[in-house]
Amino acid sequence: MTTSYDCSDPLQKREGLTAAQRAVSLKQVVVLPTDTVYGIGADAFSPQAVATLLASKGRGRNMPPPVLIPRIQTLDGLATDVLPDARRLAEAFWPGGLTLICHSQPSLTWDLGDALGTVALRMPDDEVALELLTLTGPLAVSSANRTGQPAATTAAEAAGQLAESVAVYLDAGPRTAGGGTGSTIVDATGETLRVVRQGTLSLERLREVVPGIVGIDGADPGVGTPAESGKVAPAEPGSGTPAESVDDAPAVSGGSGPFTS
Repeated sequence: MTTSYDCSDPLQKREGLTAAQRAVSLKQVVVLPTDTVYGIGADAFSPQAVATLLASKGRGRNMPPPVLIPRIQTLDGLATDVLPDARRLAEAFWPGGLTLICHSQPSLTWDLGDALGTVALRMPDDEVALELLTLTGPLAVSSANRTGQPAATTAAEAAGQLAESVAVYLDAGPRTAGGGTGSTIVDATGETLRVVRQGTLSLERLREVVPGIVGIDGADPGVGTPAESGKVAPAEPGSGTPAESVDDAPAVSGGSGPFTS
């Protein structure tokens, strides 16, 4: 049975968080607000739950979902070989609209799909989301919509697309801060950081923290031309890496990689 909770009401919020925690523990999926749009979430460490999430959206294993985390310290528990520049971005923009693609900890027993040893991580700037993540631990979360449809900016829009496939809907009102746009995604798996999807954070803001980051068009700030081949090669469409992916909103025009919605 699907249940929706109005998180603007303190009592319903408390009941909703408890119900969502229970649903996650039962390998079911829930809809939750983020600071950009609404997301559909599941236990990141349960292959069954992640498979349910992907089926609810109508996507395959070649589009693995990102993982939302409750605190910046969780980064080192889920990722390995985190570059200093990547850590600087996380410290500057988490919680917020930044997703970092990192090498996944090899010891983790999870199956997010065909991620090829990487994981896309984000700490959302939303009170309800962070409270739920504190209760459940890391959640695999993608945009709350059927693949190919617009990302949901309200819980009602999410319910209109996902219906009974979701156990619990946490309604925290319209998501207006991001204007329906998801987070900016940065590939931090190479020596040079590279933007692979432009979202709520501009390249200019990122370069205030990491001046050498390469733009989505391949422009190298040092020379004003595309980065040399071999430094940070663009991911091939459909390659299965999270480098073209999106956590909670439609992908950049032309993107066809794993986390497109």
